[in-house]
Amino acid sequence: MSDYVEYLKEVFSEFGSIQPRRMFGGYGIFYKGLMFGLVADDVLYLKADGAIAQYFTERELEQFSYEKQGKAFNMSYYVAPEDIFDDLEEAKVWAERSYAAAVRSKKPKKKK
Repeated sequence: MSDYVEYLKEVFSEFGSIQPRRMFGGYGIFYKGLMFGLVADDVLYLKADGAIAQYFTERELEQFSYEKQGKAFNMSYYVAPEDIFDDLEEAKVWAERSYAAAVRSKKPKKKK
C-alpha cells in the first residue's frame, strides 16, 4: 500500500476506519463496504452526486475522468479540497457527504 493511502487513514480518522483496496492501478477508499473515494496517481477524489456536486464545483475542483478508446469518460468523483488534509474535522464533513452520496447511489439488491 502506498504511503499516501496509509496517510489517508489518518486524514479520515475522525470519520471512521477506512478500508483502501487496490483497483485499476489505484485504490478505492471504502467505508462500511461502500466506496466513497478513489486514489489515482496519489490524488484523492471523493464521490459526488446531484445533491452535493455543487460543493466541488463551487471550489472549481476537477472531476475524475479517464480515456478509453479515444473517448473521455467522467466519473462521479471530484478532487478532494486541500483543506481536508490539515483539518480532520473538515475531512470528516467531506467524507460524510461523499459516503452519503455513495449510499444514495447504491443499487438495491435484486431479490431471487
